[in-house]
Amino acid sequence: MSKIEKSDAEWREALTPEAYRVLREHGTERAGTSPLNHEKREGVFTCAGCGKELFAADTKFESGTGWPSFFAPIAEGAVGTTEDRSWFMKRTEVHCADCGGHLGHVFPDGPKPTGLRYCMNGVAMNFKPDEKA
Repeated sequence: MSKIEKSDAEWREALTPEAYRVLREHGTERAGTSPLNHEKREGVFTCAGCGKELFAADTKFESGTGWPSFFAPIAEGAVGTTEDRSWFMKRTEVHCADCGGHLGHVFPDGPKPTGLRYCMNGVAMNFKPDEKA
């Protein structure tokens, strides 16, 4: 159960149509369309639904997939996972631990030190640059 509960109407009002489709309806943005793919500054990637800190910029890497990719969440408990059996395959879905918004999927083909690739929808996140940068 999510820590943040909103009605469908409240989510629709709070999010852009594309963010709603991804976060609330488990959609996927088109590869290569997110400005966050090119974000290289120091800072934190947050949930576009509730603002929860999800990934530190220093865990981002270029995966070549067309989606922002990270090798680890910012902290234990920042994201949750569930089994996704849609599209005739078995994947691990990643969601925000606070609002339950769909972020993307995690795969076991990432770089060291975790070997994981958190392949996230950029529209499901915002970027907050470090104030020092």
